[in-house]
Amino acid sequence: MSGTVFTQTYDAIRNAADFALSAVQPGVRLGVTGLSRSGKTVFTTAMVHHLLEVTPMPVFRAAAEGRIRRARLAHQPDDDVPRFPYETYLEALTGPERNWPRSTNRIAELRIAIDYERASGWRKGPATLNLDVVDYPGEWLTDLALLEESYADWARETIAAARRPDRAAIAGPWLAALAETDAGAAADEALAERVADAFKTYLAALRAGPEAVATTPPGRFLMPGDLAGSPALTFAPLDLKGVTPASGTMAALMDRRFEAYKSRVVGPFFREHFARLDRQLVLVDVLAALDRGPAALAELETAIDRVLLAFRAGRNTLASRIFMPRIDRVLFAATKADHLHQSGHARLEAILRLLVDRAIRRTEGAGARVGTVALASVRATREAMVREGGVKLPAIVGTPEAGESIDGQVFDGLTEAAIFPGELPEQPEAVFQGAIAPGSLRFPRFRPPAPLLDAAGRAHALPHIRLDRALEFLLADRLA
Repeated sequence: MSGTVFTQTYDAIRNAADFALSAVQPGVRLGVTGLSRSGKTVFTTAMVHHLLEVTPMPVFRAAAEGRIRRARLAHQPDDDVPRFPYETYLEALTGPERNWPRSTNRIAELRIAIDYERASGWRKGPATLNLDVVDYPGEWLTDLALLEESYADWARETIAAARRPDRAAIAGPWLAALAETDAGAAADEALAERVADAFKTYLAALRAGPEAVATTPPGRFLMPGDLAGSPALTFAPLDLKGVTPASGTMAALMDRRFEAYKSRVVGPFFREHFARLDRQLVLVDVLAALDRGPAALAELETAIDRVLLAFRAGRNTLASRIFMPRIDRVLFAATKADHLHQSGHARLEAILRLLVDRAIRRTEGAGARVGTVALASVRATREAMVREGGVKLPAIVGTPEAGESIDGQVFDGLTEAAIFPGELPEQPEAVFQGAIAPGSLRFPRFRPPAPLLDAAGRAHALPHIRLDRALEFLLADRLA
């Protein structure tokens, strides 16, 4: 039996076992990911916080109708996956220092058991839903596209992208190393390491730009974990000039390691985690791309399209639920909506909808539901009107982090500021035509909000914008 057939058989048996267990113990596996700096950790922490506290969220009907009796943290469903450190992250957000938790750099998981009342039907009454939240870096997600690519195709596409005018500056050192590397020369381990290091430096530079790394895998190169220094992470694109790599050459070495990366890194992630998801949330920092101009937005659009292509999305049948479950709901969320006055939220969501329109049509054609929302998992600002030059402008008020600056003013991390961030165009298509000049928007990094206490001295739940709408889209049918 071939390895591929064995793997498919194993996956089918495991999925059937998961399905049988879900019939006794209903559950849903929710993937939470996002492109760089999009707020994955904050979203997961805020979502768990509101579920555990059973906060009254108006749009999340199960909570608004009082049908969620309680929610509690349960034992890990997978013994080989790190636990999402919810308590540590919540303390960072709400403790005396009020810091944002560190970014996601590995997969983590958490199970929440939700006791609720079914709304209607013959099953009306108490029930429990196990919500397994799988938090993972968006860079890993884009690696899934590599499973369908050859080394030659990936190398050609990656080199062509690096030679674009908008990447010339950051790609220069790597392209110089590439020009000095003969793909047909004898395989040399020291040379392979030098070329791979130059390529990784290029990927790191891309990551410094909004969302750009999302279109340039391998994502694990920047988050190697226990694979750091291994041959599976020591390869790079070479200019093959249309020639098939000969045995014993640098090109053949890189080709072999590319295939090893797919089989030993990407494949296991897909089988053990990604292929088992029921629902998926993708967080996107649209505002950062808007502030970088049309080229960054085009990059973001390509990234989102690649993300949805990686999903096994579609309508589930009984057979697919048993043997090969599909992701039947995908939600794209434009984060940091609290960096805009509420008057700009609809425009932000319209821009996100434009960016995902092509991907939405394809995914909905397969029977899956795809939604969009502008949200802030934890709201760090409040709204106000400010007068500037005799004109009233919609502003936001918050505490910028120490070292943040606007118009030459450097903030100390303690002082509040009222900021007019700028306006988004009424027509979303205008953003691709230069309607927003690069660098014209004001988006400082704000500190998490100070806790608010009620009359009894109890802390209010973390403030948010449309987190309840996201939960309604992702979970409503499972809590009906």
